[in-house]
Amino acid sequence: VQLQASGGGLVQTGDSLRLSCVASGGTFINYGMTWFRQAPGKEREFVATINWNSEYTDYTDSVKGRFTISRDNPKKSVYLHMESLKPEDTAVYYCAAAPSGRYSYSSSRDSVQYDYWGQGTQVTVSS
Repeated sequence: VQLQASGGGLVQTGDSLRLSCVASGGTFINYGMTWFRQAPGKEREFVATINWNSEYTDYTDSVKGRFTISRDNPKKSVYLHMESLKPEDTAVYYCAAAPSGRYSYSSSRDSVQYDYWGQGTQVTVSS
């Protein structure tokens, strides 16, 4: 599976962005999908996850109520709609895919579960 992330950019505090991640080369519905991010000098961290049929989503506390993860299986895409952006949201955002046989609600925040990663898209929020 190849993942291509896009949609990042330079925005101001309070603005919105929608990140997209398009998959190719695999059966998209067989994967749980997750967004991670990595800020300069920090470790990569979990942001949001969604299971294959969108019945399960989870968010890190700092983005709850501001970010929404969604997916469109026919388009083989996962999205991260981000609102009320803050400077602390500045990071490179990565989409990742874990096969359904390994993806679980209890481990979906763990990056080692993910076999496939997009190249990352930079989000910069100015104050």
